[in-house]
Amino acid sequence: MSTAAHRGGRGSVAALALLLAAAAPAAAQEDFALSRPGDDLWRWALVERGVDARSAPHREAAVVARVRRRTPERTPEALALLARREVDGRLWLRVRLPVLPNGTTGWVPRSAVGPYEESRTHLIVDRGRLRARLERRGRTVFRARIGIGRPGTSTPAGEFIVRNRLTGFRDPVYGALAFGTTARSATLTDWPGGGFVGIHGTNQPELLPGRVSHGCIRLRDRDIRRLDRRMPIGTAVTIR
Repeated sequence: MSTAAHRGGRGSVAALALLLAAAAPAAAQEDFALSRPGDDLWRWALVERGVDARSAPHREAAVVARVRRRTPERTPEALALLARREVDGRLWLRVRLPVLPNGTTGWVPRSAVGPYEESRTHLIVDRGRLRARLERRGRTVFRARIGIGRPGTSTPAGEFIVRNRLTGFRDPVYGALAFGTTARSATLTDWPGGGFVGIHGTNQPELLPGRVSHGCIRLRDRDIRRLDRRMPIGTAVTIR
């Protein structure tokens, strides 16, 4: 075989390989985990523009829910970030959505939310024992007895985050202050925005601990004030 023929053969093989590679389906991109509960690390972000959350990370996927910039209390909306994936050069985030049923997730463009925030605090609510504890980097820094939802308006189980802190209530039932979460009640709630589960103080501490609310988690005012010094926005919340 001549040198020219040999070179031409190698070029033909290379061209065929490129054609086959172009015709083959693109390999699926793997998700990069953004929150690792086993490592006591959760990431979250504020929503910067309203957007549709979709069932898969591309523009034609079915819409799961509408994500809004503001909560019912008119504070910035916060989303728990679960994973990241790049598709056709565009970054998408899988987020936990504040909708029913609890635990629903969807994909939003990375451009729809602000900078990643990190949280290493974790509030664990034990409905059976009527207790709550706050962990920081795996170490318990707060404990309290609590009130939860009555039968028929039970406090839902699941994984959520604290998304806002509220004060100045006209109704004394909320006590000294309150935290809003991304948990939703399937029935009723005594949360002002309707449908969301809050963590708040009370003007009836004698009822605690107990199953006394419409779904919210109640603490004595002295306990909610102690929690306020330790629990920032973005804290992971597990209700068991």
